[in-house]
Amino acid sequence: MPQTLNINGTSVYIEGQGDAQGTNTVVMVHGWPDTHRLWDSSVAALQSTQRCVRFSLPGFDVTANAPHAKTSKSLQHMVDHFKEIIDTVSPNAPITLLIHDWGCIFGYEFAAQHPSRVSRIAAVDIGDHNSGAFLNGLSASSKLAMLGYQLWLAIAWKIGGNLGNRMSQYMAKKMRCPSDPAHIGWQQNYPYAMQWLGLHGGFKGAAKVKPTHPMLFIYGARKPFMFQSQKWLETLAQRPDCRVESFPTGHWVMSQEPARFNQVVGDWLAKVQA
Repeated sequence: MPQTLNINGTSVYIEGQGDAQGTNTVVMVHGWPDTHRLWDSSVAALQSTQRCVRFSLPGFDVTANAPHAKTSKSLQHMVDHFKEIIDTVSPNAPITLLIHDWGCIFGYEFAAQHPSRVSRIAAVDIGDHNSGAFLNGLSASSKLAMLGYQLWLAIAWKIGGNLGNRMSQYMAKKMRCPSDPAHIGWQQNYPYAMQWLGLHGGFKGAAKVKPTHPMLFIYGARKPFMFQSQKWLETLAQRPDCRVESFPTGHWVMSQEPARFNQVVGDWLAKVQA
C-alpha cells in the first residue's frame, strides 16, 4: 500500500524504493483530463528502483470534489504548491520530474524558479510551448485547431455544471483520450481558462522553456500537430545528458504504449544519475 500524505489539502501518494532524504525520488505530474491514476503502470514498472511520488492537480480529481467546486490556482500558486509538496517528500535532495501535458507547463515553471530542487526532467509531449520557434513553426490550420479545442474547454469551465461536463467529455472522446469519462469534468479545464480567459492572470510572466536540466523528451508522432519545435528536438539531441524518443502514438504515450514507455524512462533514469 502506498504511503499517503495530506499536503495542503492534496493527497500525495508515495510508493517504491528510496529513502526519506529523496534518493531516486520521481515526482509525477499529469495534465488534462487526468489524475494521479495516469501513472499507474509507470509506478508499477519503476517502483523497484525509484521512489515514486504522485498527486492529482488541484480540482482534477472530480470524484473527490463537489460538482460545483471551482478549485483553481494561479501559475505562481501552483509553483508554490509544487514546492510545498516537493520540500515535504524530499527535503534534502533534488527530485526528478516526470511530467505530461499541463504537468509539463507547471513543471517547467517550477524548475525555472527552483532549479536546485530538480535534478532531471522526463517530459512527455509538451516541449518549448512558449518559444518563438514553436509558435512560428505552427501552420495556420494547426493554430486554428489548437485554438478550437482549447477555447472549447475554457468555455466549458466557464459554463460548469452538467453541460460543462458533457462538453469536456465530448472533447476528450474526440481527442481519443484514454481516461475514464467518469473521471472527466469541467473542473479540470481551468488551465485553458487561464490561457484564453485570463483566469488568475493567466501565464503572463512565465519563463521561456529552456532545456537547462538533463532531460528525456518523449512525444507521440501521430497527432494533427506537435507541441514542440524542431529546434527543441535538435537542441536536446545534441546534448549527451538528454534523449529524445518519438513514439507512433497520440498525446497519451504512457497509456498507448506503456511497456516501451516505461522501459525508455527506466533506462534513462538508470543512465543519467540524479
